[in-house]
Amino acid sequence: MIRVLVVEDDPVAAEAHRTYVERVAGFTVAAVVHSGAEALRFFERDTADLVLLDFYLPDTHGLAVCRALRAAGNLVDVIAVTSARDLAVVKAAVSVGIVQYLIKPFTFALLRDKLDRYAKFRESFGEAGEVGQSEVDRAFAALRSPVATALPKGMSGQTLDAVVSALRDEPDGLSAGAAATATGVSRVTARRYLEYLADNGLARREPRYGQVGRPEVWYRAVK
Repeated sequence: MIRVLVVEDDPVAAEAHRTYVERVAGFTVAAVVHSGAEALRFFERDTADLVLLDFYLPDTHGLAVCRALRAAGNLVDVIAVTSARDLAVVKAAVSVGIVQYLIKPFTFALLRDKLDRYAKFRESFGEAGEVGQSEVDRAFAALRSPVATALPKGMSGQTLDAVVSALRDEPDGLSAGAAATATGVSRVTARRYLEYLADNGLARREPRYGQVGRPEVWYRAVK
């Protein structure tokens, strides 16, 4: 079994990540911690094969946690699970040896794909010893996901990002019409993306009652 340490400050998100990991065959959660200091203390007394690491922690940045682990000689693999989209942060993540980068919000299917590919990456190397170029290429290829598998047919990552951004900017939620106005897509398209987010646990549906008629469905982002 691949032992995973979940590092996430939000209790709801941490529980969701724990549940997600436990649903993937071959993986088990070693512990769940909520700060960088807790993560470092965990490795003083225990071990894990993989860390699911949030970057925006209450006491430090996830990259600082990675650097501290490397300075201590700990080469545990890390998958970043974060809302950080800044290119400089992504480059820094590569420099400290982060093997996968998963941008919030994400679906269980996407995390499962990352974990499955990580398992194949580990299996590609097998026992310790020398490897040839083909083995190295095959191992790193296992980490790469085809872009087409990330979203249902007809949906684009750019539009999804726009809808997610609009939801984050409105803590009280958005209707399909309001999301359409904010993103420049049609109301039907906005509703499709909002429903996709809700179906995958990334947004909540909330009926809003007006003066007359049926309630309108609003959507609120889930952290």
